[in-house]
Amino acid sequence: MIRDDLSNKLVHLTRGESDQEAAGKFSSILEGKRLQGGTGDIKGRYRCVCFSEAPIQKLASILSARSEHGMRYKPFGIMVSKQWLFEKGGRPVIYQPDKEYELLPNELRYRHVRFEPNRGVDFTWEREWRIRVDALDLEPPSTTIVVPNRSWEEWFQNAHIEKLSRRALVTDGFIGPSSVSRQQWHFVVLEDLGVPVPSVDPPLAS
Repeated sequence: MIRDDLSNKLVHLTRGESDQEAAGKFSSILEGKRLQGGTGDIKGRYRCVCFSEAPIQKLASILSARSEHGMRYKPFGIMVSKQWLFEKGGRPVIYQPDKEYELLPNELRYRHVRFEPNRGVDFTWEREWRIRVDALDLEPPSTTIVVPNRSWEEWFQNAHIEKLSRRALVTDGFIGPSSVSRQQWHFVVLEDLGVPVPSVDPPLAS
């Protein structure tokens, strides 16, 4: 049976005080082809990279009303398959009260997420997955880039071409084989899912 509340994909969304800040962080992720692990909101200060199992259509609906939902994330993200992350060691988190944290074996404690609905603590909608690493290298053929609208997709495509042009200036016109010069990322555009997501415009071309 097909259900719209299940997905075989996982999404890592970028945070930031503003869309501009989040887009800058996102550009750095694409440039380095790597997600850096963090310790924020992780009991025990384990360093992890976090994803959401929520279907991209549902995330788009939430992102369209970020202030209403208290959303901490911005509409720029990385999407991979569950199988890809599972094979690298990623696992779903364990939602439970803080008092049960020490009941977990040490090797599983990085997966703990506080869940105490009687105290208003409930982030189960995130359907979080974690992988305990300092950094997660991205493989473009297995990675999809999430952007809010077509303008941002075009901006990232142009940024890729501009980078190649700069490289050509310092290599006497040689850019490299097609495997290097071809845009490697796949894109999914949130506005194409039928839910307009508010976002700032991309920076003007330099």
